[in-house]
Amino acid sequence: MEQQFVVMAVGQEKYGASVTQVLSIEKPMEITRVPRTVAFIKGVVNLRGTIVPVVDLGERLGLASSLQQDDSRIVIVQVEDMMVGMIVDAVTDVVTLADSDIQPAPSMVGGLSAEFLQGIAEYQKQVLILLHLPRLFNHAEQLQLKELREREER
Repeated sequence: MEQQFVVMAVGQEKYGASVTQVLSIEKPMEITRVPRTVAFIKGVVNLRGTIVPVVDLGERLGLASSLQQDDSRIVIVQVEDMMVGMIVDAVTDVVTLADSDIQPAPSMVGGLSAEFLQGIAEYQKQVLILLHLPRLFNHAEQLQLKELREREER
């Protein structure tokens, strides 16, 4: 069987998110900051009438903060019952991988715990780290993201 992934650059690393979870890819837009949130939650955006919390994927993964540049994008993903925007340095490709191309994630990859990962694959002679989006945010963070969206919708 095959799966498709949106390839995103964060710093020098390449990450993949399943196309089944990617709703849209947006150019940078004004983010409304919200006080008293964890550092990687940058605020919310109004995306065609829907309030969407936005996180810096680089910061969430313990890397450097993504810099807002011309190539930067906000990848809107569906994580369980919630839409979340992820700031990335660039979206570079959509790649189709056979299940046999995907290796189980080692316990740590680039400082990331395997709990965040679906697996790894080779992509253009580089490691493509495949994210497991539902595990990217712990329960408390998911609650904070939901509260943020609801508070801003009022």
